[in-house]
Amino acid sequence: MKLFRRFRRPPDTIDPQHWQRLLASSPWFSALDDVRAARLHDLSARFLRQKTITPVADLELDGGQKLQLAALCCLPLLEFGAAGLHGWSQLIVYPDAFRVHRSHTDAAGVLHEWEDDLSGESWGAGPLILSWADVQADLAEPDAGFCVAVHEMAHKLDALDGEMDGTPPLPHAWQRQWAHDFQHSYDAFCQTVDAGEETAIDPYAAEAPEEFFAVVTEYHFSAPRLLKNAMPEVAAHLRRFYGPPPLL
Repeated sequence: MKLFRRFRRPPDTIDPQHWQRLLASSPWFSALDDVRAARLHDLSARFLRQKTITPVADLELDGGQKLQLAALCCLPLLEFGAAGLHGWSQLIVYPDAFRVHRSHTDAAGVLHEWEDDLSGESWGAGPLILSWADVQADLAEPDAGFCVAVHEMAHKLDALDGEMDGTPPLPHAWQRQWAHDFQHSYDAFCQTVDAGEETAIDPYAAEAPEEFFAVVTEYHFSAPRLLKNAMPEVAAHLRRFYGPPPLL
């Protein structure tokens, strides 16, 4: 037993000054109660230990900035826990929006290719990718309905059951109710978007069920009242899954 204690990994730690500055940097952090703030602290420390944060294109990040990224990525895990970090190992951070090449072959066999400028990306077991400028813009307007970090983390949670379909791993009965309610809300939302009508929620949510889940996750953290008014059933599921939003 003494030998085990001698070689046991030391507990994860965060510089106390960095932590206090983080809490003061956004109501997403400062509005958390003591219990949830302690969870975020522990999850963020685990994130910093387990994930490689790689700034690219001459971007440099200090310890406090890396903690900020870790904490944002861990906000959606306060109820789900550290299992939400499984399956991937790297966070890549660009200074600004980054360009990716897309291709798609349609039903007629025609290949379509185009370029997309993105603020974030996350696929399956691959890295999570963020634009530092967009992360900072989200922090500057915490109630504007956007948070690219939690959007991409929603995709990571969605992928944990092996399928990107807008439904994260849940107990069976809840999963059935979630799938029913989300599909109903998604279909109604898509009809509104297709009709050219204005929507309270970003119309990008109509792209696919997985994007719907990721977009409404952003609203849970950054505009929860708006989400509750627009989609009360979805908002109730997200409150149960993520816990109470810090902005009320």
